[in-house]
Amino acid sequence: MSEISEKNPMMDALLELRCHFTWDLMRIDVHLPDLENRILEEIEFLDTKFNVGIHNILAYVKHLRGENKKALESLKEAEKLIQQLSDDQAEIKSLVTWGNYAWIYYHMDRLPDAQTYLDKVEATCKRFSSPFRYKVEVPEIDCEEGWALLKFTKEYYERAQMCFQKALKAEPENPEFNTGFAIAMFRRDRWNKDQPDGSLEALQRAVKLNPEDVYIKVLLALKLQLLKQEEEGEKYLKEALENMSSQPYVLRYAAKFYCKKGCLDTALHLLRTALEDTPTSAVLHHQMGHCYKLKIFQIKKAANYRPQGKDKYDIERAVQSAMFHFKTSIQYRPTFELSYIELGNMYAEAGNFYKAEESYQKVLSMKQLQDITKQEVYYNYGRFEEYHKKSEAQALTYYLEGLKIDPECKFLLFALEKLVKKRLQRDESNVESLSLLGFIHKMKGEPGEAIRLYEKALKLGSSLLLSRKPLFPPDAAKARAFS
Repeated sequence: MSEISEKNPMMDALLELRCHFTWDLMRIDVHLPDLENRILEEIEFLDTKFNVGIHNILAYVKHLRGENKKALESLKEAEKLIQQLSDDQAEIKSLVTWGNYAWIYYHMDRLPDAQTYLDKVEATCKRFSSPFRYKVEVPEIDCEEGWALLKFTKEYYERAQMCFQKALKAEPENPEFNTGFAIAMFRRDRWNKDQPDGSLEALQRAVKLNPEDVYIKVLLALKLQLLKQEEEGEKYLKEALENMSSQPYVLRYAAKFYCKKGCLDTALHLLRTALEDTPTSAVLHHQMGHCYKLKIFQIKKAANYRPQGKDKYDIERAVQSAMFHFKTSIQYRPTFELSYIELGNMYAEAGNFYKAEESYQKVLSMKQLQDITKQEVYYNYGRFEEYHKKSEAQALTYYLEGLKIDPECKFLLFALEKLVKKRLQRDESNVESLSLLGFIHKMKGEPGEAIRLYEKALKLGSSLLLSRKPLFPPDAAKARAFS
């Protein structure tokens, strides 16, 4: 029997397993060195009771990087932690680890060893009366899948949330399931603008069930701050800062809290302290750059946007510091879209327009880019054209490109409205600007004003309307239908 014919029957069994090799974790491009770095940081610095899964994730990443022997070592670390659990818990927690063992041995062409672990999984499935030979539906495995999805990439956050929800249906009071669900909800909130308080209840419940978990406390603090309950949030934050557990993570989120509060020097101090432990963290460097960017705005505002002397010097230093940290962030995570956008903004601030455009274009050329990220690129690209290159026509182009993705995007509508009104102050009979303002009012839920503006634009001459495919109706009759 050839090697291929030997392996094919085993592959059917491997594909039935529930483990990292069957969870489709590499559908999105992931920068593996950065992912491995984040996993190692979590193992070293994040104090949590839920740490079996992280060693399984590390094993999978080691395999992806062609380091199967090291992958086996990581699985042995997972087994050591599993042995500390009760017998029933240990057997269930082992299923994912055994599945990973089987896959790695298969890839190492150690088929008898792979079969040994398949047999272990099969025996456990029989004990649980599973209808499947190599798979059992238990909430603990749903939870492990959720943790894996959360660690890989933001595009998987929705799937992760669904995994934790499924686990919670079976065990609503499970502390680990509640923690995972709350984290998934919190991370999704950034992309879910319509429900800013979406994760609040989940975070509060997770804190109640895990009172010693400082990581979940700082997330709750940030959520409360976002909901204008900053004083309440700061109480949780101070509790977390007084605890020496998970310090780099606590410092990172505390810095985010104080950055949003406007205490930029405090935020920068916290970030520098965190970087002492985790100097290769792309996220921390991004946050440092963001703080320096806000410092630029702070100095400009204090100088009535006419900085001279020391203020001008301090701005130049802040620009260079921000650029350094955004570049470093990209060095450690070459797919960090937001760092590219912010780096482009800093190049624009420094007057290097070629480099600024290069940074924006770099993001737009990335594969599998989320719509919200595309909109952020178009928004920043548009502002660059409007305020730095003084090209209103190009700015309009980029704002409209972003609005084609979602015509109700608030920050793009605001930027477009501001620019259109500025143009109408110079020329109140500008057909293009009137038509765009009509579209803006339509998107703001003001159809009467939208129709009035469309009709005014048509009276001034429909032949002057944009040749581009419009986002607004070309005639008054359609305007009324559109409303």
